[in-house]
Amino acid sequence: MSLASDSRAALADALLDVGPDAPTLCEGWNARDLAAHLVVRERRPDSMVGVVVPPLAGWTERVRREAAARPFTELVEEVRTGPPAWSPFALPGLRDAANTGEFVVHLEDVRRAAPDWRPRELSEADRSVLWRIVSRQGPMLYRHSPVGVVLVVPDGPRRRVRRGDVSVAVTGQPEELLLHAFGRTGHALVEVTGPDDAVDRFRGTPLGI
Repeated sequence: MSLASDSRAALADALLDVGPDAPTLCEGWNARDLAAHLVVRERRPDSMVGVVVPPLAGWTERVRREAAARPFTELVEEVRTGPPAWSPFALPGLRDAANTGEFVVHLEDVRRAAPDWRPRELSEADRSVLWRIVSRQGPMLYRHSPVGVVLVVPDGPRRRVRRGDVSVAVTGQPEELLLHAFGRTGHALVEVTGPDDAVDRFRGTPLGI
């Protein structure tokens, strides 16, 4: 199985384990809300335009809330089984490309909202996949940073994803860098280093899509 498929299955299990009312790292969303988002994303992709077009955000939210009103176990089963054949997310090559980062991050949104969470052990192959994702998407995800940003894997690769007169280094394993880049800054196991004024300016930067 691919990392996307493994993470999808693990996320479905985690959602059932915590139950519909459990908190997540997605601000304002519980487990039910997150499951509804994932179902709508794959089964009503047209409605997701509000994620990137603010005037349509209300429509996107209405569609998600309608889905959230369904039985929780049904939602989780649709998360587990994945997109229907007609969904663009079912296209060969796109399913993993579009879903790996999504499901890795959302799995941690559920796991790390619990007080006793522990980091998952990932293979080097899986970490290589995540490094490619975060290094490719980094320029977009860190686009609002007022300082330059360099992503660094300990004893591994590094990439400058934003230029600036001064820079900070964000150091961690690829899965932690991905979580940080998507705004889970309080739960990502990373170290931010650089000149004090650059680190101070970097703190509070809105991250993610």
